[in-house]
Amino acid sequence: MKESFLKKYNVPGPRYTSYPTVPYWDVDAFSIDSWRNHLGLINHSEGVSIYIHLPYCESLCTYCGCTTRITKNHAVEDPYVEALLKEWNMYCSMIGSTPEIKELHLGGGTPTFFSPKNLNKLLGGLVENNTRLPEISVEAHPNNTNEDHLNVLNNLGCHRLSLGIQDFNKEVQKLINRHQSFETVDSITKLARSIGYKSINYDLIYGLPGQSEATVRQTIESTIRLRPDRIAFYSYAHVPWMKRAQKSFEDKLPKAEEKRKLYELGKKLLTENGYVEIGMDHFALENDALTDAFKNGTLHRNFMGYTTQKTNYIIGLGVSSISDLWSAFAQNEKKVEDYLALIEKGKLPIERGHLLTDEDLKLRQHILNIMCRFHTSFTDDIDLIVQLKERLSEMETDGLVYWEGSSLSVTEAGVPYVRNVCMSLDQRLLTKKPETQLFSQTV
Repeated sequence: MKESFLKKYNVPGPRYTSYPTVPYWDVDAFSIDSWRNHLGLINHSEGVSIYIHLPYCESLCTYCGCTTRITKNHAVEDPYVEALLKEWNMYCSMIGSTPEIKELHLGGGTPTFFSPKNLNKLLGGLVENNTRLPEISVEAHPNNTNEDHLNVLNNLGCHRLSLGIQDFNKEVQKLINRHQSFETVDSITKLARSIGYKSINYDLIYGLPGQSEATVRQTIESTIRLRPDRIAFYSYAHVPWMKRAQKSFEDKLPKAEEKRKLYELGKKLLTENGYVEIGMDHFALENDALTDAFKNGTLHRNFMGYTTQKTNYIIGLGVSSISDLWSAFAQNEKKVEDYLALIEKGKLPIERGHLLTDEDLKLRQHILNIMCRFHTSFTDDIDLIVQLKERLSEMETDGLVYWEGSSLSVTEAGVPYVRNVCMSLDQRLLTKKPETQLFSQTV
């Protein structure tokens, strides 16, 4: 990677798990009534996906940008599970019937903070009217996950396990307050496979405090020894204005040039050992379904990351969860107390939302194409092509993108800058530049 490119393109920018991005939602045009109307458009034969946010953690990982609640008081589990089931029942009433759940993802926080008994109660209550078990995936902390967790989840249809590891080096773990040994990860991985989990993902992060090429090499080589099916090798998102704990290690973060070298080292080691780069910051084994989806152009991306499943309807349950009906977004309250209070009153706990315009929908699909396939076509959209060719002229000169008629593609050299390419399409960002920094750096 040329250092001149890094200096030029390493700017604050969205990760584009959605378009429009949350800071640019038109919240004034949104209402619960309008959300109810969009729910009425759900095609029941297609089914829905559910994302459940379980925010509780026993300790704070200082790098984390997620919505969490730190406590060792497990009495919080019961009322939260009850609230989630009530929220789902409210949605079923608004939709008019109980839709088939196609896939279900547990995120956090630490989902395995919850006891096996409560996870069974939660998931059992959600899928009791399904004609078949949905595809379930769960994020887990290796230290908080035991055999009972894995058995209960597997019996309910969970075949995908994502372990949050981030880094195997003990000094880096100390700086980010995220501790788990190689032996623990090895043990839980082998246990999950013996129980019948079909796919295991490891979350790793580059750009963390204290990381060097030596520590990243140690982490990647340790990971390769355990051979997970998928690896999310994320760029650390430094957002101390949102997450104050990140200030504790600002002086120990690698510089931008050093950070990118860490990614390039990790990518080299992974691709040399049978992993294929999928979209942005993701890798999968050659025979994995995610690899197949990437190669045949069916890969999809949403708030939960890259997936082989595509549904236009995602219902988010729990604190801070985001629902996506393709033509509308809604986000729940971010404070546990506010969320529980609204559920107790029989109200959907929605804090804000956005109704997508025709232009939003058009740009959303182009951005999704670029994020998933590094390619998109602008059929009969001459004005947009003219604008984009001007905005991307420098990236084209630098060999990061190229045009073939009305089709735009990202080159191999341009993949690290895919967020920058999407920013050229982000009409809301271009129209209203933020006065303060809202996003992490793109590279």
